[in-house]
Parts: sequence; C-alpha cells; structure tokens
Amino acid sequence: MIKLGILDFDTSHCVEFTRRLNHIGDDKDQFVEGAKVVIGCPGESKLSPERVKGYTEQMTKCGVPLVDKPADMIGKVDGVLIEAVDGTVHYERARPFLEAGIPCFIDKPFACSLEDAKKIAALAAKKKVAVFSSSSLRYAPDVAEYVADAKHGAIAGCVAYGPAALSPVPERNGGLFHYGIHAVEILYTLMGPGCKRVTCTVEKDVDVATGVWADGRVASVRGTRKPSSGYGFTSFAEKGVKAVAVDTKLIYRELLKKVVELFKTGKPPLDIAETIEIIAFIEAANKSGANHGTVESIRV
Repeated sequence: MIKLGILDFDTSHCVEFTRRLNHIGDDKDQFVEGAKVVIGCPGESKLSPERVKGYTEQMTKCGVPLVDKPADMIGKVDGVLIEAVDGTVHYERARPFLEAGIPCFIDKPFACSLEDAKKIAALAAKKKVAVFSSSSLRYAPDVAEYVADAKHGAIAGCVAYGPAALSPVPERNGGLFHYGIHAVEILYTLMGPGCKRVTCTVEKDVDVATGVWADGRVASVRGTRKPSSGYGFTSFAEKGVKAVAVDTKLIYRELLKKVVELFKTGKPPLDIAETIEIIAFIEAANKSGANHGTVESIRV
C-alpha cells in the first residue's frame, strides 16, 4: 500500500481525498484503491485561514495522525499531496519534498506564475522525481469520454465554461487562477497544448479568454460569476458540433485514480509541459484582461 501525506488543510480536498483513499463512509462507488493517507499537516493559509481549523477537526475524525511541520512527514510517506488552495505558495510547499526525492501531486493551480511553474518542473527534473498537477475536471467522465471518442473527428475549436469566482485576496490566485482554472483545464483537455496568443475580456460578472493555437484553431473559455453556472463545453469538431454539460459527481474519484497511478509508476499521467502551458495561458489571459483585451503572446 502506498503511504501518502497531505499538506495544507484550507480546502475541502484534504477531507474528500482522504475519504476516498482511506475508504471512509458508505459511498463505496467513490472509493479508490492502492494508496492510503497515513499522515497530514494542517499548515497555514494566507488565503483562507478560517478554513484550517474545521478541516483539521475533520481530518482528525478520519483517523489521520497530524504533525506540526511539513518536514515531519519526510521519511514517513511515499508521496505527498500539496493541497494549499493558494497557488502562489506551491513552489515553497513542494520544494522540500522534491529535494528529498518524494513525488508530489500539486493541486490546482499548479502555480500562479509561469516562473514558479518552471521552477517546480525544473527541480523535479533535477531530482528525477515525478510531479503532477491537474484540475479534477480534466478527468470528468463526460470530458474523458468525448475526447476518447474518435467518431467526432478532429476538434477545430471549443468553448469551455464554468464558475470563476474571484480570490478574496487578489494578489493570491488572481483572476482565472482561483476558480476559472477548472474551465481552462477542460479547454486544454479538448484542444491540447500549442496555444500561441490570448486575448481576454474581464467584466464584473464574467471573464472570456480566447486563444489561438499554432495550427490556426481557436478556442475560448468563459468563466462566469453571475449568473451561476455548472461546467460544460461546446465542441466544434470535424463531424459535428456537440454541447456537453459536465457532471461533477465522480470527478474526485477519477482524479485520484490518476494520482495513485503517479505514485505507483513514478510517471505523471499528464505531461508537465501541458500543465506549464496552462499556467502561461492564464497568466497571459489575466494580463490581457487587465489591459483592456490586449493580445498577449504565450512563450513557454
């Protein structure tokens, strides 16, 4: 059994992931085999500190032993889940584990700057240790099944959509980094990497970012604050247009299957280069939106 540690308890993911991996509760359809959370560290949060106490209590009820310092988990785990909701701290959170040769799953957003994203990837490569990051929406059955179905032919473009609540602390998880990253992840799951430039319109209730890929394909992400929306996409493919509403019931289970795969094989299920480009896309979109829709180039 793979032994995992969880760092930072300012998101529900710490509890939800533990329940699924440790088989807690009655919903056996959600359980994931192959790994167990054996230790946790509540950490500290500069973005959502009010959440830490409650999730710490829930993790204790789940029977997970806790330590005060992240470093106290080193030597006791085969892998670590970095769960800080604040992407600006992910490099500093992951660094001691990567330096110790411990593979990491880093929850979304992987980072909040292209610079930090590259630093994490470079350190992992230097230490020859696997690192993986993804929104759970990438592995939603509705998304995965559409991408795997060759009947629709090549995808020429799409519009992906989802909620895009703004961070309560703008300098942390700014713009689409905070919640809009889920819809951006859907966009990239359909389109793949290769976006070269981005423009973005930002208004009180919505962000709309449009990217142009190197092969001429065009796709957009719509992050909505009002009215509320679920997740979904409209795909413009070679053999037809299809609108898909994405069911989120099984997304944590499906993501955790990939997380366990990471720790079992030592190989990330998603090329880190695509994750880095997603961060570059959002960074460029945020910059464009702050500058009245200027065209911003993506260089990774």
